[in-house]
This record gives sequence, structure tokens and C-alpha cells, in this order.
Amino acid sequence: MKTPSFVLVALVFAQCSRLGAAEAVPARPNVVVFLVDDMGVMDTSVPFLTDQAGRPKRYPLNDFYRTPNMDRLASRGVRFNNFYAMSVCSPTRISLLTGQNAARHRTTNWINPDKDNRGPYGPPDWNWRGLTKADVTLPRLLQQAGYRTIHVGKGHFGCRDSEGAEPRNLGFDVNIAGCSIGAPASYYGQKNYGNGPKKSPSAVPHLEKYHGTETFLTEALSIEALSQVAEAAKAGKPFFLYLAHYAVHAPFNSDPRFAAHYADSGKPAPAQAFATLIEGMDKSLGDLLDHLEALGIAENTLVFFLGDNGTDAPLGDPHAVACAAPLRGKKGSHYEGGMRVPFIAAWAKPSPTNPFQKRLPIAAGVIQRQQAAVYDLFPTILALVGVAPPQNHVVDGARLDTLLVGKPDPIREEVFLMHYPHSPHRSDYFTCYRRGDWKVIYHYFPSEASENSHYQLYNLAEDPFESRNLAASRPDQLRRMMQGLIAGLEKQGAVYPVDKQTGQALKPQLP
Repeated sequence: MKTPSFVLVALVFAQCSRLGAAEAVPARPNVVVFLVDDMGVMDTSVPFLTDQAGRPKRYPLNDFYRTPNMDRLASRGVRFNNFYAMSVCSPTRISLLTGQNAARHRTTNWINPDKDNRGPYGPPDWNWRGLTKADVTLPRLLQQAGYRTIHVGKGHFGCRDSEGAEPRNLGFDVNIAGCSIGAPASYYGQKNYGNGPKKSPSAVPHLEKYHGTETFLTEALSIEALSQVAEAAKAGKPFFLYLAHYAVHAPFNSDPRFAAHYADSGKPAPAQAFATLIEGMDKSLGDLLDHLEALGIAENTLVFFLGDNGTDAPLGDPHAVACAAPLRGKKGSHYEGGMRVPFIAAWAKPSPTNPFQKRLPIAAGVIQRQQAAVYDLFPTILALVGVAPPQNHVVDGARLDTLLVGKPDPIREEVFLMHYPHSPHRSDYFTCYRRGDWKVIYHYFPSEASENSHYQLYNLAEDPFESRNLAASRPDQLRRMMQGLIAGLEKQGAVYPVDKQTGQALKPQLP
């Protein structure tokens, strides 16, 4: 495939910028958040799960996917095998920008751009409209501290006519391709990414220069991100790059650059296409790492890589051990496969003498087994760059510093709360609560998916794949976990589904 001329121009510009960028060392480190849509913890050749001794353990899906640049990043830093996001995208994205759990900011479902999708019995006062100009956000705080803040890719922070639909309203200096949509109409440049001749409501904006070309959407976003990084480096300004790929969200358009790698896999065509989206995303990560080194700024740049919810791999039933095998479930479900995501933190080029890296000496090639969650990035990044959030802004996240250097954090609370008071999705109207090794799921409307009970209880140390529901056999433990779940929801001011008959808020009940 012929490389478009604008790609060559960008590469030449990047190389010419190297000397000036290297001479102008910023007063603060650069920060990259590399966010992948619908990528679960098993959608990679890098093993995140471990055996009982804490050693990485490979499973068949690790041998299906190809992510050499994730492996490259993981070898330079620390990866987490108990890192959580919300089970769908908008709640996670807003949690990342605000440092708050979705139960608190109340965007507890993905945002339909054009209509309130609370569900038939969802909470009427959930935050469908999303973020506003008045909200405290990570990019705004960094912008105020002198950072060039760059948004490239998927936004999905608000509905179509809201302030949050435009990332520049939220503190980003630059917005490329971000709007209210949660999925692209097309990944193909030949189809103008959905922009015509008949424009789709899910058309990706701002990429007209690639229309009619063979440039896959993931590649176009990568080129734009590299160009923006080069401009910031040339200006000698620290930058915050939020590169949020539309990949690997449906539609599962096969990336022709990688299709041959999966043709003989024996997997169905949609699963092969999904794998090409994974590999294309991984190439983008590698291009970014190469670019940072070419500019001479890799040592000053911290990279956070993560997914926004569990896998959406088209490989089987959403409540079975299939899509995220050996984990159970997938995106939108109440099982671990729906909310466990890959997370890697690394300096783009490790250097023990670098002053920023002395401040946060991230461990290399280490697996961190303690729990963490997406809202922890907010306080971690702000602390690293020396910026404090407003005192009246509640932060649910906790700093990751100790975990990032590869040590255990004995004072860290091992708790994760995930609230989804909506339908329809793979699982409907539920709240998950994990404390230590225990996990409870409360179902507001029991169904076959919940084993016709309000309660499911698992010990993830003994049963990491959620095969044995202990709700009936461990009533005392079930009650303790439900007490924690209820207290957590109340503390965060959660909104609840409504009773089918009375329309009143339906709160979880102790067994």
C-alpha cells in the first residue's frame, strides 16, 4: 500500500523537530493516556493473568492475538492483572477525566447521542448529558498548569447537543475526531469514515484529508497524534496526549494490513476482523513509542495504556467462558470479563538518571497484582506533575505511586464498585462490589442470567473464573459484602432503578 504524502511530511517534520525538542527539556513530564475501546484483559499476546505464584500464565487467546508493542511497553514498565473499568464506555471515560466513580458522577451507562437510554426502569435522574464546561477535568487542570492538551480519537463524554460532545469544552486545546458518537460508521478511508456520499450519524469528524484514501481509521488517528506531539515538542511545552482509538469497537471492519495473520486461525470472520483491529491498535502504540524516541523526548514521557471496559470479542455467549477465556463474561456483563482491562504504565524510554523518573521510578517487567481502577489515574497524574484538584472536588481514586514502583501498598483499600442501573445490555440492572478476594453482584430484577436470584457471591482467589456461586452456602459473608455494597452506593450518592409498579427508587436489600 502506498504511503500517503502527508505521512511522509509528518515524519520529516518529526525528525527536523528532534534537536529543538531535545534542547528544550520541559519543566514537567509529558503524559500519554493511550485508551483502547472495548479491549479486555485477554485481547493481547501479553499475558496479564498469573498462576498462584504470581508468574504470568499464557492462555490460548494470548496466542491468537498479536501485540508486540504492548509487550515492548510492558517490558519497560508495570502491568496490572486486577485493573478495573466500568462495564461500558462513557462511564469509564468520564471517570478517567474526573477521578470519580460512575456511581458518583452518575453517567452510569454509555451515552446514546440522540436519546435518553436509561432503559425502561433506569433512573430518571442519571447523567445522560455527560460532562459540562463547569466540570473539573484532568485536561483542564493540566491546561491551566501550562500543558498543551491534545485529544485524538473517540470522545463520547456527552450527547450530541451537549457541551461534553466537544472535548475542547472540557480542557483540551486540540480535538481531532472526538464528538458524541461511541462507534465509527466505518474504519475505511475509502468510505470517508461514514461521511458520505450519504453521511451517517456515526461519521467520524475532522479527517477530511484522508477521505477517499486507503488510510485505515486507526492509522489516520495515529498520524494526527504524532503530528500534534511533534508540534508540542517543537514549542518546548509539556503535553498531555489523550489518544483514544475507536478500535476495537464494532463494526468489526477488517484491517487489510493484518488480515493474512488470522486467515488460517480457524476463528470465524468477525473474530479475525476483531484481531486485525487489535493488531492495528498495537502498531499505533509502536509508532508512538518510535516517534517519542525520534523526537528525543521519550525519557520525559510517561505512558498509560488501558482499555475502557471488558472485551467485545465476537467469540461466544456474553455470560460464558468464551470471549475473555478463562475469565467469564464480556463487555456489559456482570462478570470479570466485562470489567477487567489491560493496564500498563511505563516511561517511554527508561532512564534511571532522568529527574522525572527519579521521582517515579516505575518498575520494569513487573506484574502488579493489587487492585486498581480507572479513576486512580486522575490523582496519580496530578500528583506527578504537581497539580492539586480543587478542594471541593471529590476524588474517589487513589494514587498508584507505590504500586507503579512494583511494591505492595498495605494501606490501599482493596475495593471496587461498579453500578449499572440500566438495560438493555448483556446484563441488566446490577451492581458489582469487590472487596479483597470477595465479589458480590446484586441484581435488582432477578432473571436467568442471575440464576434467578438477587445475589451472586464469588471468592476470586479460590474461584477466579466465577464458576461457583456461594451466596447460599456463605450467608454471613454475603451479608457483609452486601453491607459494603449498599454503603458504597449511598456514600457516592448513586441513583437507582425504579420499581416496575410504583416507579419509586429500588435500592438493594440485605439478604
